[in-house]
Amino acid sequence: MNPRAAAGDYRGNSDPVFALRAALRRTRLAARSALSDRERQLASTRIAERLTSLLAARRPGVLAFCWPVRGEFDCRPLLPDLLASGWRLCQPVAGEENGAMVFRAWTPATAMVADRHGIPVPADGEALHPDVVLAPLVAFDQEGYRLGYGGGHFDRTLAILVPQPFAVGVGFELGRADTIHPQPHDVPMDVVVTEAGLWPRPASVDFPPEEGDHAGCGKLPNE
Repeated sequence: MNPRAAAGDYRGNSDPVFALRAALRRTRLAARSALSDRERQLASTRIAERLTSLLAARRPGVLAFCWPVRGEFDCRPLLPDLLASGWRLCQPVAGEENGAMVFRAWTPATAMVADRHGIPVPADGEALHPDVVLAPLVAFDQEGYRLGYGGGHFDRTLAILVPQPFAVGVGFELGRADTIHPQPHDVPMDVVVTEAGLWPRPASVDFPPEEGDHAGCGKLPNE
């Protein structure tokens, strides 16, 4: 049970928290869609740099990534260097609607199919246990909770993986909120990476602050 969760069932269908989370999701998705090409490119470059520094501080293992959809950060340009440095890559594949995801091995030669949401995923392949999971986010808060699209796939999956992977929420700074109103099922990220920084900032990752970085935890209001 999440000690910070608001009252409500898994989906929050009968709880006012559902409306708050839905409104937060709408506003952050709209803000993401409104990014200009230049804004998206600059932010994505910064995110890529920070992810590279974060992963360089870890021993290569199995890393899970998602094919980008709906204007998410695109981590695919990082994949060749990750493979070259010894990482194995995999992608989450959703099974039953309320079930956990399976992580299928991925290489540039992997045959892809569209899942029921239209997202490209490996058609088949070895099931792997990720050491690091890059979880795309729509919104996040200072306690590391992420808000996705509402399906709960990542939370259900992260809750049952043993050993637990290092969970990295990845998204744009515009997704920051005072709170995402976490529910009992929500699993906090170990770190959230945006173009403005890493929260919390791991001691093992050393890169100098850049102009425009948020010193500490600047906030966007909940809308």
